[in-house]
Amino acid sequence: MTSSSPSSTASSAVVSVHGLTKRFGKVTAVDNASFEIQPNTITGLLGRNGAGKTTIMQVLTGQDFATSGDVRVFGEHPTENARVLSRISFIKESQRYPDDFQPKHVFQSAPWFFENWDADFAAQLVEEFRLPVNRRIKKLSRGQLSAVGVIVGLASRAPLTFFDEPYLGLDAVARQLFYDRLLADFAEHPRTVVLSTHLIDEVSQLLEHVLVIDQGTLIIDEPAETLRGSATTVVGTRTAVDAFVAGRDVLHRDGIGGLASVTVGRLDADERREAAQAGLELSPVSLQQLIVRKTNLTEKEFETQS
Repeated sequence: MTSSSPSSTASSAVVSVHGLTKRFGKVTAVDNASFEIQPNTITGLLGRNGAGKTTIMQVLTGQDFATSGDVRVFGEHPTENARVLSRISFIKESQRYPDDFQPKHVFQSAPWFFENWDADFAAQLVEEFRLPVNRRIKKLSRGQLSAVGVIVGLASRAPLTFFDEPYLGLDAVARQLFYDRLLADFAEHPRTVVLSTHLIDEVSQLLEHVLVIDQGTLIIDEPAETLRGSATTVVGTRTAVDAFVAGRDVLHRDGIGGLASVTVGRLDADERREAAQAGLELSPVSLQQLIVRKTNLTEKEFETQS
């Protein structure tokens, strides 16, 4: 492995990963992944359960060693590096606290770890999430425990914040509150945020960049805006659809009887006119649908396995 000193790279990326491979015995959890995360952006780290998302975050946050490859966070290796780790907040669904702790103890100790901690913002979030701060951690519901992590992640305002699906325990209303507060506070206090989730449709409008991991391999590394218009579903009679998609890159094919539904790549204006003249219906493909197609799963399989 060839490594360079932080000063030798011209990259302004907060995270820079080159050829990251992580093996656990004979299992390769991450296979030769390379990507960058730019400052003051919200990036989605997406993929089904077991794809390698959490492994990547554990390496980036210094909790595990890479088997091979070069990993830089703020231009330095993160492992056992206090300068780097003091600027990171890593909030995960499986967050553990001492059983005798109460949420107020978590928030009282937060300033020791996060120099940008905003106690007033945390207090506002406690009220909005209706969190009982004087109840013992082990007596909290799953949703209340998720709220503790979300509040820490937001109020820490760490320069690099990872959310590894800590909001899964929240109901739909509370999750929307999280998204709204994240976006509003991000606008006032820009920092680099990484959201790992399988609730892709819920977060798609928050994301500026998308990284998709499938079976340890990075299969998508694109701006979210580029992906949003990168595929179209063509619906019509099987004969007309087959004629239109002939020679095109087909991501997914479905149909019943004489009707067909086929997902293809980006269509330009002329191709859209051609489809309309052939009596075909065109519909945009959501970010979640696109990732489902790319990972060759049905929507139900993706949601179940994520």
